[in-house]
Amino acid sequence: MKLGSWSGLVAACLLSSIALLPGQSLSDFEKTVTEFTLPNGLHFILIERHQAPVVSFNTYVNAGSVDDPPHKTGLAHMMEHMAFKGTETIGTRNWPLEKKALAGIEHAYDLLDAARAKGSDEKTIATLQTGLKEAMEKADSYVVPNEYDKIVEENGGAGLNAGTAEDATNYYYSFPSNRIELWFLLESERFLRPVFREFYKERDVVREERRMRVESSAQGLLVEKMLLAAFTEHPYRYTPGGIAEDIENFRMPEAFAFFKRYYVPANITIGIAGDVDPKECRRLAEKYFGRLPAKPAPPRVATVEPVQTTERRVSLEHQEQPILIMAYKRPDHSDPDDLVLDVASEILAGGRTSLMYRELVRDQKVALAAGAQSSFPGDKYPNLFLVYVVPNMGRTIEQSEKASLDLIERIKTRIEPGELERVKTKLRAGLIRRLDSNSGLAGDLTYYHVAFGTWKRMFTDIGEMEKISGADVMRVAKKYLVAEHRTVAWTYQPKPKEGK
Repeated sequence: MKLGSWSGLVAACLLSSIALLPGQSLSDFEKTVTEFTLPNGLHFILIERHQAPVVSFNTYVNAGSVDDPPHKTGLAHMMEHMAFKGTETIGTRNWPLEKKALAGIEHAYDLLDAARAKGSDEKTIATLQTGLKEAMEKADSYVVPNEYDKIVEENGGAGLNAGTAEDATNYYYSFPSNRIELWFLLESERFLRPVFREFYKERDVVREERRMRVESSAQGLLVEKMLLAAFTEHPYRYTPGGIAEDIENFRMPEAFAFFKRYYVPANITIGIAGDVDPKECRRLAEKYFGRLPAKPAPPRVATVEPVQTTERRVSLEHQEQPILIMAYKRPDHSDPDDLVLDVASEILAGGRTSLMYRELVRDQKVALAAGAQSSFPGDKYPNLFLVYVVPNMGRTIEQSEKASLDLIERIKTRIEPGELERVKTKLRAGLIRRLDSNSGLAGDLTYYHVAFGTWKRMFTDIGEMEKISGADVMRVAKKYLVAEHRTVAWTYQPKPKEGK
């Protein structure tokens, strides 16, 4: 699958090929799948796997950081942090009183914001800040911390987590199969009656995550700087972590408005894989999720990134190990060239048999690590084909860039015998590997359904990939991997001061 984080890039670079195992055909697999859509628009994909009495659930919300409102970057990420805070019956000691206390927080915040806007004196601001703190403490007194998590754990649940990417947000965990109805109750309640308790505490957590993952990391800062250079208009220019100033200033009502707009049944797909009875699951889906009111699906992002016509270059001084990134504009996942670009990425950097590893790391020793990713940071909209290199000790960014560009030019004119088969074998093996995991399968099938309108693309893409020729790879390399569509970003270490 297409990964959207720096750790994903490194992981993709380090994955080694595995032998192809006997797998299921599409017709065999299709017999285990049941799909249905509730009248409110919420779609379910169920996969029966009765080998063990466990079930994995994945709720795929078709909204990510790309949908953040202007000047409110990080808001989609806040949905992840609010996900398991509870409901009107879970996580509270006294909901009526807590509800009043939460309203009190917003009233106190309104007064503080108004005073700041007027330019009030420091004493007034300090008094209002004290009032806000007291309002938060009052609301906190009604909270039962982590009650949602505890209910899941006490009933044998595992892996409770969520993730926000550019294009979507996923919520997932597993339960014993005899606790399926509890999952339907818990998951539907947090969509039906969510309570954004401890919102401002979690906002501080989101701000701290940005500090750790971006501001304290050369990799994070460089990726952020590269995206801001590569995209001048489209919201792919902002990472899910958001911009510091936006995070520090958005409010709970704005987050709740985001939830009401994007967290509607027509924008949600749920994957369930494991020891399930489809008829019972449908009954429970209608009983619990059928309560959610039908609303129109939100519109897609309308902003179109202007065509890039010249190379862009940005650099960053940092004490950490230098890094080079080269990113080329490419179309979205619906383009016919999407699979060919995946193959080109694998030929360049798909493990230890790839061109970049053999040439840059093993033979020339120009790099400590090198990799490529066919879609970055997301793939729903036109995005980037990305190549990165970590230079070896004593080697420069310039040497790494030249060596990488030489390999990119090579695949425009020549594909070595056996390279295509190696890549196709690896990609088939990747499918088998994903089929082996309930949780991975539930996530992948929801992605394919939302991205392409059918989960079957997970299988048919393999067949289409078999048709790709060396000429196809050379064609897309010539078309997309060109200087005028390229953004180059790198870090460099400061020069030692004189006398040291």
